[in-house]
Amino acid sequence: MRKRISLVLAAVLACLCCAMPASAYSAAIEVVGGNRYQSIRLTPEVYNHANSDLSDLRILDSAGEAVPYFVNSGVQTVTKGEEIYPLMLVDAYAKGDAFYFDYALADAGGNGEDTVATALVFTTRNRGFAKRVAVYGGYDGEHWTFVQDDMLYVVDDVEKMDIVFPQQQKYTNYRLVMTNNLEAIAFDAVALVRSMMEVDSGLFMESLMPVFSVEESGTETLIKLEGLRNLRLCDITLETDSMFKRTVHVPYAGDKVLYNLELNGVAYTDTTLPMSLWQTVREETMVLTVENHDDKPIKVTGVAVRYYADEVVFEGRPGEAYTLQYGADETKKAPVYDIAAYKDEILKSDIGEAVIGVVVENEKRVKEVPPAHDYSGVFNAVIIGVAVLLGGVILLRLYKKN
Repeated sequence: MRKRISLVLAAVLACLCCAMPASAYSAAIEVVGGNRYQSIRLTPEVYNHANSDLSDLRILDSAGEAVPYFVNSGVQTVTKGEEIYPLMLVDAYAKGDAFYFDYALADAGGNGEDTVATALVFTTRNRGFAKRVAVYGGYDGEHWTFVQDDMLYVVDDVEKMDIVFPQQQKYTNYRLVMTNNLEAIAFDAVALVRSMMEVDSGLFMESLMPVFSVEESGTETLIKLEGLRNLRLCDITLETDSMFKRTVHVPYAGDKVLYNLELNGVAYTDTTLPMSLWQTVREETMVLTVENHDDKPIKVTGVAVRYYADEVVFEGRPGEAYTLQYGADETKKAPVYDIAAYKDEILKSDIGEAVIGVVVENEKRVKEVPPAHDYSGVFNAVIIGVAVLLGGVILLRLYKKN
């Protein structure tokens, strides 16, 4: 008898649990301007609670009707490696307290086209130096235009032997000026490099400062980041005043040595962790692990994250009230709308930038089209009444048997 009672009560409880409303989220959409098509940039708060593939997103109008849309991620990368153009040393001399290196393309104008460069790369056998250098560009070896200042250094196993240009350069001649060269630094080879990795201009990059906490565990520092679930991360940068050189383990990205050093008045800093373009964070809490060994833990004052965002594009009418709804229902499939078939043409047009309002957690599951009447309260009351009635019958039978 007790076993039968337990089974009955378990079934009743299961029914009660099924009757409880599931959580869902919604946010008002504000249409801006009179453009026929509107786009909304998805926020981290939307990603955190939606399905990882965004299949549960729905847009409803004021009548509760589903509005067709398509997702525009803007992530289209084409990687073609790099092109390398050797430079030859034309002249090297000292002038005052500075040392000059003049270089020219080994095959300037050989193909009749401009030589486009994104960086200068140096090779040397010297070790244990750090030099601030000024880079100039020209076409005839006589007239020079300042390009930028930068650092070249090899200190222990920390090395930086390239100068990345903020924008592409087309000079055929380059001059490198060192403030001093008492160590007689020499370069075995110098080359122009053109990076052929092109990222579509539609790439949507956003930044945020996530909530984080720091814990010490033995010889490791655990940096716990919140609110990154379902985001495609570009990179993570640690903000710190600590002097250190440590290996950091990053989920999905492996290990990288970060450092923040100052030697002889020269600062050497790399505190950025690059992430894979196509990797999505799955955890509610992402943990970075810093290997301290026997050194004191570093003091992290802030964390900056850059991530790739998506836009949702739909046909919107001025003055109409729209709502974005999602409920993180993993069984929900993405809707198929005709608008996706001609999205390339739509993206060529002038699209308005709608705004997502404050996200609200609802008390009932999101429905694509709300029913005319909501009977959930009546259904719950019936279930509870049945549960009470069954409990009373069971207790009465036990009382009579005893």
